Amino acid sequence: MNKIYLDYAATTPLHPEVLNAMLPYFSTEFGNPSSVHRFGQRADNAVETAREMIAALLSCHPHEVIFTSCGSESDNLALRGAAWAARVQRGAKHILISPVEHHAVSQTAEQLATLFGFVLEYLPVDEYGRVNPADVARLLREDTAIVSVIHANNEIGTINPIAEIGDICHARGVIFHSDSVQGAAHLPISVSALNVDLLSLGAHKFYGPKGVGALYVREGTRLHPSQTGGSQEFGLRAGTQNVPYIVGMAEAFNLAQSHQAAHQAQLSALRDHLIGTVLEEIPNVKLTGHPVERLPNHASFVFEGVDGNQLLAMLDVEGFACSSGSACKTGNPEPSGVLTALGLPRNWGLGSLRVTLGHDTTPEGVKSFLAVLPQLVERSRKINQG
Repeated sequence: MNKIYLDYAATTPLHPEVLNAMLPYFSTEFGNPSSVHRFGQRADNAVETAREMIAALLSCHPHEVIFTSCGSESDNLALRGAAWAARVQRGAKHILISPVEHHAVSQTAEQLATLFGFVLEYLPVDEYGRVNPADVARLLREDTAIVSVIHANNEIGTINPIAEIGDICHARGVIFHSDSVQGAAHLPISVSALNVDLLSLGAHKFYGPKGVGALYVREGTRLHPSQTGGSQEFGLRAGTQNVPYIVGMAEAFNLAQSHQAAHQAQLSALRDHLIGTVLEEIPNVKLTGHPVERLPNHASFVFEGVDGNQLLAMLDVEGFACSSGSACKTGNPEPSGVLTALGLPRNWGLGSLRVTLGHDTTPEGVKSFLAVLPQLVERSRKINQG
């Protein structure tokens, strides 16, 4: 049976052009970028060329791009680094985030509150998981160290009004971070247009390698390093750079941003067909996330009286790989925090399904998926009714 992959929000396959760009740095170009000899110089040139490529795509300076091991590390460095620096600089102790952040943001903020004495406050969100900029303005305090609002939600696909929130934060002199790990694959990412001070990226969401990410740090933004031991990455992230992965990330980001318009049109058409069919043919189902302001490849639902993990297993047997909400929450018997923040009751929240499309998704694949989903939902409901 041919397997059909519909979980591109969890990870994406490595693009062949990305692999080709990386290969020399696993073999002949093996130098340490910190070494002064020619081997090191060639490796350092590869890292800096990649940094320049990503900076050009972000519309920022190369020295504002910090390479990390993944999007989660970028979130950690942004939250911890900015919070610690703001407390040292001006005694700030207030952290303001949305309740629909990726765990890399929410758990880092919770640790800062629990172990390091910061005060954590959550912004309200509407029924679509979207933050209202007016609520940011209302909840900002004189001692707010950092505001973090996710650009595009990994679980429900909702896109937040990041530029408007950034305007409000900057008018009050507060650092603003956004996790754009999901958004970077499908949305234009200009840090000046988004009005962010800090922006997190992860390569494996846009057909790059797993194990590498980046953090944009606006010039003048103070961060304390959360990983010490060397002067790499302008003193903010110690450790020998992963040259092949950094090269791969730059190539993947270039491909994603360069072909974005064409991919967006193709994927949004398939997404809209999928959403419309599910809502029309399956009873007691709700679309989660914003109906319009959502990622072009992202469809997510909750089904009343369905066990989401059970539905995933049934789909897998039929040859379809999907997710139940966030891939990081697989196996959790409770509704995710994101779905709870939307106000969904438990018997709906437990029946979540996330279907995300990508480069290899075809109309035939979506048609096959839609042909089996209604009967699997019905079967799950019968099982759970006893």
